[in-house]
Amino acid sequence: MLRIYLDMCCYNRPYDDQAQIKTAMEAQAKLYIQDLIKEKKLELITSYMLRYECGNNPFPMRRDAIFDFIDKYAFGYVGNERKAVIEKKAAEIMKTGIKFKDACHVASAIYAGCSYFISTDIRLLKYHSEEIKMVTPIEFIVEMEEE
Repeated sequence: MLRIYLDMCCYNRPYDDQAQIKTAMEAQAKLYIQDLIKEKKLELITSYMLRYECGNNPFPMRRDAIFDFIDKYAFGYVGNERKAVIEKKAAEIMKTGIKFKDACHVASAIYAGCSYFISTDIRLLKYHSEEIKMVTPIEFIVEMEEE
């Protein structure tokens, strides 16, 4: 089964201003991906960095909804006990200009054997690796439908 990692930008997309068509489409694609996860058609991986970032969300309703989803539906979790190996890989990723937290997300996804890293962060999506495919929620859906 396909294993994926959604970063914090992705989880927050449905809460963003939906006035721009791209934002609205990404939000719908992300919600569709969530449905596939709920239906056990995808394996969701989360991490200590995702929990850290979510815990810092200033909006309690959003924070609780995201925690509720990942607590119910995560297939796997890359925890603090893996921090040393994750941050070593993150340091390597950061050499390409990726920021620390984002690099930890990508490193966690790679460590957990994810095929896809899904984000709406255009800067982060410029990172390319043979180890994982970096895509937007829309690109992910398009690729899924082509298979």
